[in-house]
Amino acid sequence: MPDRFDVSGRVCLVTGAGRGIGRDLARALAEAHAHVAAADVDGASAADTAKEITTRGGRALGVVMDVTRADSVAAAIAEVEAFGGRLDVLVNNAGVNVLKPTDAITAEEWNRVFSVNVTGVFLCSQHVARVMRRHGGGRIINIASIFGLVGPVLHAATPYAASKGAVISLTRALAIEWARDGIRVNAIAPTYVRTDMTRARVDDPDHRGLMLERTPLQRILEPDDLVGALLFLASAASEFVTGHVLAVDAGWLAA
Repeated sequence: MPDRFDVSGRVCLVTGAGRGIGRDLARALAEAHAHVAAADVDGASAADTAKEITTRGGRALGVVMDVTRADSVAAAIAEVEAFGGRLDVLVNNAGVNVLKPTDAITAEEWNRVFSVNVTGVFLCSQHVARVMRRHGGGRIINIASIFGLVGPVLHAATPYAASKGAVISLTRALAIEWARDGIRVNAIAPTYVRTDMTRARVDDPDHRGLMLERTPLQRILEPDDLVGALLFLASAASEFVTGHVLAVDAGWLAA
């Protein structure tokens, strides 16, 4: 029986792949024998991710992409299509956060979060869908958050929560619109994951205690914990799954 989770040979683009979750997801796809384009606004970090993959025997491309600019997105995706001959999987991972009380957030900070977290997903999905349509379809996987489904209870993060709620709505809208094109659009909604962006809070004993108290499985996620969901949504195993939000949350939403 063929491996339904096989992604070997698929051309995958991961945004925000220079560090954190994006870097780990790019490496995981490469370890599963996919061809990986690691995109990041920081070209040096994107190149570093690609170099690490190729050093380990994989096939990868580092590409500069500012997800907030349509011209940058279009140029990067053209580069990826030239690299792979097609584009099978897009992982919209690039994201930012602002940790401040809502009363203290500036309009510029609010706009920055939405520009990267929402407009970035829209622009990348729009341009990638045009490529996927020419090749018979593909998979778009958006990295959302449990805080797109419930409010953040441990700290103020209003722009982030609102932006991830928008990502979830965008996921569902695109899944319906593009279903006939063979493009499946889904989202992964993690709970707290230990990355450079969250490390200070995750490793603080008091804050970590509050997180674990709220988490039934009593563990902080590592980026590698998202790989199973990623491979499921990127492969034939999820052939009839679209418009879905897959929570990888250690039971947070069930509590």
